[in-house]
Amino acid sequence: MNDYFNGRLQGDRGALKRALYKACGFSDEALRKPIVAIADSYTDASPGHVPFRKIAERVRQGIEDEGGCAMTFGTIAPCDGIAEGNVGMRYILPSRDIIASSVECMTRAHGFDGIVLLGSCDKIVPGMLMAAARLDISAIFCNAGPMYPAVYKGRHWDGNIISEAMGWKERGLIDEAEFRHIEDIAEPCFGSCAMLGTANTMCSVAEAMGMSLPGCATIPAVDEERMQWAYETGRAAVRLVRNGITARRIITHESVVNALRLVFAIGGSTNAVMHLQAIHHEAGLGELTLAEIDEIGKSTPQIASVYPASEYDMVDYHRAGGVEAVMKELLPLLDKDCLTVTGHSVGQNLEKAEGTKDENVIRHLSSPFSPHAGLKVLSGNLAPSGAVSKPAAIPQALHDVTLPAIVFDSEDEAIDGIMAGRIPPSSCLVLRYEGPKGGPGMPEMYRPMKALEGMGLSDSCALVTDGRFSGSNRGLFVGHISPEAYEGGLIALVQDGDPIHIDVESGVIELLVDEKVIEDRRKTWHRVEKTILPGYLETYRRTSLSASQGAVVQ
Repeated sequence: MNDYFNGRLQGDRGALKRALYKACGFSDEALRKPIVAIADSYTDASPGHVPFRKIAERVRQGIEDEGGCAMTFGTIAPCDGIAEGNVGMRYILPSRDIIASSVECMTRAHGFDGIVLLGSCDKIVPGMLMAAARLDISAIFCNAGPMYPAVYKGRHWDGNIISEAMGWKERGLIDEAEFRHIEDIAEPCFGSCAMLGTANTMCSVAEAMGMSLPGCATIPAVDEERMQWAYETGRAAVRLVRNGITARRIITHESVVNALRLVFAIGGSTNAVMHLQAIHHEAGLGELTLAEIDEIGKSTPQIASVYPASEYDMVDYHRAGGVEAVMKELLPLLDKDCLTVTGHSVGQNLEKAEGTKDENVIRHLSSPFSPHAGLKVLSGNLAPSGAVSKPAAIPQALHDVTLPAIVFDSEDEAIDGIMAGRIPPSSCLVLRYEGPKGGPGMPEMYRPMKALEGMGLSDSCALVTDGRFSGSNRGLFVGHISPEAYEGGLIALVQDGDPIHIDVESGVIELLVDEKVIEDRRKTWHRVEKTILPGYLETYRRTSLSASQGAVVQ
């Protein structure tokens, strides 16, 4: 009988379990093989996850052809784009920990030998990687791939053209018919969004960390090559089980650092910072501090430039060589000995890889787009525990500024102010009470940044928040301000007109107000309490850690 289950399917005590599996159609012969689960986040309610119905079948075929027995179960996959702009966005980050726990519960209950993790979008990918790190069984990740871009007036766009078009319509630059046309062409096919947002950043992270097959992350969702990679992922999963390679042999401190270097080098989503902190935590590696992350960033130049940092989209990035090409260029900075799901080290995998195929998108290490990392940790009296920004998407003129604050206690208030034309150029919007506890759920401040862009203000204004940002945002934004306003952080005491100094390259964010004035304000401060729907958000508010600690549920 099966040696893999440590007795679960053996002998008389395994009879009921075998009988239940036989009721699902599995034979005695199948149950003697390594049991490899497919954690499938398929849903037809999200374009990034529609492909998994077919991908899961190819993974299953790969598992079976390699001598394993495949079993499938599902998990949730909420879409950030559909949730944005309403109470739904408050559930997106908290869903990450639910996904991790749901995969854990099913895997522990059934005692699977290995697992293939299928996910593509923003919180599903880190949630699954967190589960792998927590479970420490043989595990491999496969994404569905990015979609092709929209084409409008001869230019490539991702779906966020709609948000910008809202501003164009408000300013009278387009009419209602043109706005509807833009809506119809904005998302041209299934797949994760066409820019280097959180979804594609985290799929790139999985590859850089060694948890998916080399070359997997950037293959477009509609390309036939995607199905070939799915099949090979299934085969690789069985080999991992047979060779006793478990997730924590791959997810190590060194492999997380490799992944961070990749994120810094491509100017990935700011959300990747907290997700890598969470994965590091779940792997039993302790706290990965923002200070350590900042030090890694200081020695990692930006060598790739992908939308929203440039005109080049994910398909361009893939054709330029994708993650493999970036890592090949970064090789002198990487830990080459880290193990990967191929059974080989990072260095061995990259021996076969090519470097960049297009220096407009991916440059050599000797000639980077910037000597500084594409992401940056900031600190100062406004964020003593740290904050995160994305220099790769910030206009050079805004890298060192001092701007007067305009304060809002919610995202909706800020949107109203922007769209009503109440924001003068060269202002610093402060959006607070949007952190893990204050939101609760730490929603993305996607709409305010896009509204600023649509209103022609993104080249002169800044936005500072204890919330998060979408990976699609561009402009001077600083998020993850910690401590957050709800916990009495200094951001709670900022008032309209206060000067705020932001120096992105030096990593400084300061409220330029006398300490005595701050002390007087603190004496009269009262926390803003938001009405929330009963249920999981109450639990998340009570149990989540600070953004500076990955906002994990403790």
